[in-house]
Amino acid sequence: MRKTRLNMHDAKTHLSRHLAAMKGDDRLVICNRNQPVAEVRLLPRVGERDRPAGVAKGEFTVPRTFFEPLPEDVLKAFEGQG
Repeated sequence: MRKTRLNMHDAKTHLSRHLAAMKGDDRLVICNRNQPVAEVRLLPRVGERDRPAGVAKGEFTVPRTFFEPLPEDVLKAFEGQG
């Protein structure tokens, strides 16, 4: 485990950079006048896994109209003209 001490100003200015560099059980210790006031750690990632292809096979059918051009008014709305 690696503990990195940051002063308050550095934490406010570069927090995203320090978070991106963290791995595993690393900790950021944020200090105010060299006194630790907070400790930041990464949260465990849960539920992150690849979903199998075809999991909803047969659950729905795509209507033929799906591939037809959109009506003119809908196209204009998408383009910010409506």
